[in-house]
Amino acid sequence: MLKKAHTILWLVVLMLVLAGCSEKTAEKDTEGKGEEKVTLTFMHLWPAGSSKQHNMIVNEIIQEFEAENPNVKIKQEILENEQYKNKLKVLGASNELPDIGMTWAAGFLEPYAKGGLFTPLDDLLADGLRENFVSGTTEPYALEGKTYALPLELNITPIYYNKGIFEKYNLEVPKTYDEFKQVVQVLVDNGVAPIALGNKDRWTGSMWYMYLADRIGGADTLKNAINGSGTFEDPSLVQAAEEIQNLVRMKAFIKGFNGLSNDEAKAEFTNEKAAMYLMGTWDLPQFTTNEDIPKEFREKVGFFKFPEVEGGKGNIDSWVGGPGVGLFVSENSKHKEEAKQFVKFFVEKWGERSVTRAGVIPATKVNTANIELPQMYIDVLNELANASNITLFADVQMNPEAAQTHLNLIQSLFGESVTPEKFAKQHQEALSNTR
Repeated sequence: MLKKAHTILWLVVLMLVLAGCSEKTAEKDTEGKGEEKVTLTFMHLWPAGSSKQHNMIVNEIIQEFEAENPNVKIKQEILENEQYKNKLKVLGASNELPDIGMTWAAGFLEPYAKGGLFTPLDDLLADGLRENFVSGTTEPYALEGKTYALPLELNITPIYYNKGIFEKYNLEVPKTYDEFKQVVQVLVDNGVAPIALGNKDRWTGSMWYMYLADRIGGADTLKNAINGSGTFEDPSLVQAAEEIQNLVRMKAFIKGFNGLSNDEAKAEFTNEKAAMYLMGTWDLPQFTTNEDIPKEFREKVGFFKFPEVEGGKGNIDSWVGGPGVGLFVSENSKHKEEAKQFVKFFVEKWGERSVTRAGVIPATKVNTANIELPQMYIDVLNELANASNITLFADVQMNPEAAQTHLNLIQSLFGESVTPEKFAKQHQEALSNTR
């Protein structure tokens, strides 16, 4: 009897042990079939408030990726534009970049790539992803034959305007710069702020300067001054700076513009307190699909091309713009392969959704034949197809040190604390010292 009891007890213990083992095995299987749990940090600049549609798509793609890869968790950190740039610089200096982040092309990307902080992504392009991109969009993210980020957007920069305000004062869309200044003067005379500008962020004012440089000096003058084959003291670049200060003296920009952020300036435009707003097509959703913006206002928004300057060398189909942000993977990521797979997944899912849901012009090819798009979006796509030139944003063309000088001088120029001649001279010195 005692022997039988021992036997039963032994069998019970054995069953409990086996049950425990099978439970642990089951736990391991549910954790991605035995794969370790991986958390990837993803830092981006599309907050839910100012970039609602972008933010929604990001969250959707993350959820889908996590569902397909149950061992991977994506942890987001979201900052607005200037905060993002500053934090990226700090994290880069301390070698603590997120696993995945966003970067701009050319001069902005160069120190991160040269410093070994971004990992090359050519293996993803070679794995069939290259064919997804619009021709010429990945090249600005390459350095010495290696591609360090994959672009998500392609942007041009129109002048958005309030058709209701224009109609009220019998204003026509200007084709020439003289006509543009007449529009500004009529608005000023009637107590209406002509242009919403948040130049605290400085790159916003840079785009006004770039257009004047293009229209006066032609498409290559500014580009050549930056790359060293020309000079920033070219008369047309000095004249462009003079025209900026002429606009300031005309009171073309909203009150306090040099101390306002871009988001604050945008609010002035969307609240119909300013008639015009120059900004990249990343803001198209604000005026087409964003239901948080009143439909009555969205229907009033149109856009026009920066006017030609009479006697200038530029033409009206030349745009400021270029590829927008791209995704990078940190060279020091402990989970580099998973991070790369997330970037590939993101790029593949982003294209069509960014078109239909956010009104974004993506860097990847999208078949628009069966997609219903807002008319303004179609008009922008047509303009992009007819563009004679797209000049990459000046601060992006420059290396970070020269870019900071440029941005600081832009604010000084708009604030009339530097003369056009000194503006040009200090640019030339900064660019010469960083080559």
